[in-house]
Amino acid sequence: MATTPSIGRSDSNLALNPPSQLEGPSPSPTPSHDPSHEEHQYLNLIRTIISTGEHRPDRTGTGTRSIFAPPQLRFSLSKPSSDPSNPDPVPVLPLLTTKRVFLRAVIAELLWFVSGCTSSLPLSEAGIKIWDGNGSREFLDSVGLSHREVGDLGPVRIILSAWNPADLKKMALPPCHMFAQFYVSFPPQKAGDEGKKGKGTLSCVLYQRSCDMGLGVPFNIASYALLTHMFAHAADLHPGTFIHTMGDAHVYLDHIEALQEQLTREPTDFPTLKINRTDRGSGEMDGWKDSDFEVLDYKPHKLIKMKMSI
Repeated sequence: MATTPSIGRSDSNLALNPPSQLEGPSPSPTPSHDPSHEEHQYLNLIRTIISTGEHRPDRTGTGTRSIFAPPQLRFSLSKPSSDPSNPDPVPVLPLLTTKRVFLRAVIAELLWFVSGCTSSLPLSEAGIKIWDGNGSREFLDSVGLSHREVGDLGPVRIILSAWNPADLKKMALPPCHMFAQFYVSFPPQKAGDEGKKGKGTLSCVLYQRSCDMGLGVPFNIASYALLTHMFAHAADLHPGTFIHTMGDAHVYLDHIEALQEQLTREPTDFPTLKINRTDRGSGEMDGWKDSDFEVLDYKPHKLIKMKMSI
């Protein structure tokens, strides 16, 4: 039986009020400082969706602007070390900086996924309400799952392949981020080093079929980056690259105003990540806690509130 992850408590940033809805797109300022910052991939995709996306209805009735299969986003999960005594690369977490991302919820949700728990109640009781809407009595009844207890989301498996057609009718919500593949690369061998294999580098590519650019995607980037760091730690590999492949990339109409505010902001450096575990290379993926992660030098802009569409 899967165990419930350890989730710390602190104040929640989830009492979100909806911004004003805009009927159509309007131009947004284009940041010019440090165009090489990887966060600009995300910001530029937001601009493209708002300005050229197709106006489409959606499951929630909110309405979206959408494009299909945009270019992949690629985020480095490490940077070169400046410490001559430790040449290993420094782990980096691509946590968006143009708005504050609810990091405690990202970590708790990831550990919840890894644990195999299918009830949203442990998250809710810890003040993390992101799955409350999809586990409510009203929502479960509306999708034909009246026999489920409140909070029971069903088989919401998320690691590797979450898309199981036989179980779709059992799920409160079909998986949005549905398939992840991992890849280990090794440095080229130098002359005289035949038979010696250097430490490998672990990368991850995620395919996400439905991509809420305002609320969901910042969580998904950070979550799968963290998952890759966890696997790299367990396998004693260097963290490599997180590649995000999207299907339906969309902006909800009632998020446009908030996102236009975000587009005026300059990204700051991504934070670094320290894993506080002594079992590197053990292959162990059970028993992780939120206290195992230490995110350093995260200096985001202030929170931007957006309403979650249910």
